[in-house]
Amino acid sequence: MKTNDPFSMDISRHIWETRYRATGEPDIRASWRRVAQAIAQAETDRREQWTERFATLLDDFRFLPGGRILAGAGTGRRVTLFNCFVMGEIADDLEHIFEALKEGALTMQHGGGVGYDFSTLRPAGMVAQATGSIASGPVSFMHIWDAMCATLLSTGARRGAMMATLRCDHPDIETFVDAKRDSAMLRHFNLSVLVSDAFMAAVAGDRDWPLVFPGFASRRTVKARALWQRILRAAYDTAEPGVLFTDTINRDNTLAGRETLTATNPCGEIPLPPYGACDLGSLNLTAFVTAPFAAHARLDLAALADAAAHAVRFLDNVIDVSRYPLPAQAQEARLKRRIGLGITGLADALVLLGLRYDSAAAQRLAAQVMQAVRDHAYQASIELAHEKGAFPAFERDAFLASGFATRLPAGIRDAIAAHGIRNSHVLAIAPAGTISLLANNLSSGIEPIFSAEAERRVLEADGQYHTHRVVDYAAHLWQQQGHTGLPPALIEAQQIDPIAHLHMQAALQPFVDNAISKTINVAADIPFERFEDLYRQAHALGLKGCTVFRPNPVTGAILSEPAGERVQCCGIEREAD
Repeated sequence: MKTNDPFSMDISRHIWETRYRATGEPDIRASWRRVAQAIAQAETDRREQWTERFATLLDDFRFLPGGRILAGAGTGRRVTLFNCFVMGEIADDLEHIFEALKEGALTMQHGGGVGYDFSTLRPAGMVAQATGSIASGPVSFMHIWDAMCATLLSTGARRGAMMATLRCDHPDIETFVDAKRDSAMLRHFNLSVLVSDAFMAAVAGDRDWPLVFPGFASRRTVKARALWQRILRAAYDTAEPGVLFTDTINRDNTLAGRETLTATNPCGEIPLPPYGACDLGSLNLTAFVTAPFAAHARLDLAALADAAAHAVRFLDNVIDVSRYPLPAQAQEARLKRRIGLGITGLADALVLLGLRYDSAAAQRLAAQVMQAVRDHAYQASIELAHEKGAFPAFERDAFLASGFATRLPAGIRDAIAAHGIRNSHVLAIAPAGTISLLANNLSSGIEPIFSAEAERRVLEADGQYHTHRVVDYAAHLWQQQGHTGLPPALIEAQQIDPIAHLHMQAALQPFVDNAISKTINVAADIPFERFEDLYRQAHALGLKGCTVFRPNPVTGAILSEPAGERVQCCGIEREAD
């Protein structure tokens, strides 16, 4: 048995002790063993063998399951192993609105974040024929959800993340867009506008844009370009709303003929149907780099492929061993068996390989890595279907005709046609903020390195923030090897042109069937015209969403540089770890 300590950062040990350590566990390897054993219970035979394989997969942070899996699997607690859910459609009457509120509260009580599309609620001022009452609009009801989340927090529940979406043609879209200009409002929500191709075309053509709702007589028309500017001015000033390109999302959906996606989990990497769930895990790319910093450093794609295959089986098993807050969530998860296998530590892995994050070579390598993960993950899901059966909602011809499936290699398409596939969706790139911090402060997801050294605020169980000094994983490894200064390829987020962020995301998106959570951190003094152009290019590049973070007075900092100036960014408290 290994005796060396996996932790090289005090904050990482602290994260384990306060978030993921079960009672009586002497070290994190005991946590990994607990999780591996629990997930292996979904197997009908060879459970001991799969326990060993899963434990090896988790060892040394090679694979980082979602935080709910690490915290809950094998503990016996009545919690879900899914990080987040999209809740059911909110029917436009008071009884169903408050039923939806209750379902959200129960889900968050079990540890899941929630996403809602509020577009189904009638706009403010619309008269209800049955009662004669005047609607107050979707944003007014969002305040009730926000208060519910705050109340749950006051009971000692873990932080609940929430996402709210609204269609770009809803009559209350302007109220929604400006909702967070008040720094005290909707603090427990992330907001995103559902942006259609038709709207983007209207913006490009400077055309009128109708705001409509069924049965609402007060139809209004605005200039599309003015509404677009309003959305982006709010994002420029308050970091929200983000945008979700819904037509791109639905064109690419492998279940496009069966469902229409209008909401995502709180960080946006999983567009989900009503009652859909996030079953997430990330492969730590730094663990697959051999001879880091050397001239012959390379990424071991064969080992990565093997880990991807085992990770697919691991995440598929989570569906069977997890509890669900609501029966509808269990039914949806088992019907389609969505999982979201992704990568984390990309920026650090690039540094270990001697590649700058903003280089064309880095984008090419990242795309090669994601393509390999896609191909081997899909092959593993096909083999699982051959062994255990395809997901119950699988329809061969419709699946193979979907936007994403048409890009799969011919051999994989032929295998799906012959055997089916175990999971309707296989890949997602999550922020992976907390689990990357657990793994000795890796760069999160596909984000660049924020800073070689920083101070990080962490929300403790007592509700207070505590600040820890942290060193980036690659920088720390460089120093451990006896070098001074920083690795030559290390480039910090503020040194990267914002367009390089978009190009990295665009390089990976073709190989991801769900979506990618990516925050483009920009300088406070970026001109608005340049800020605006990032969103236009995101749509043109075929991205499924875009979030750009500019430091502003409304949002608080999670990270700061030790030199003194606090630099705000999208941090781990925005995700449901």
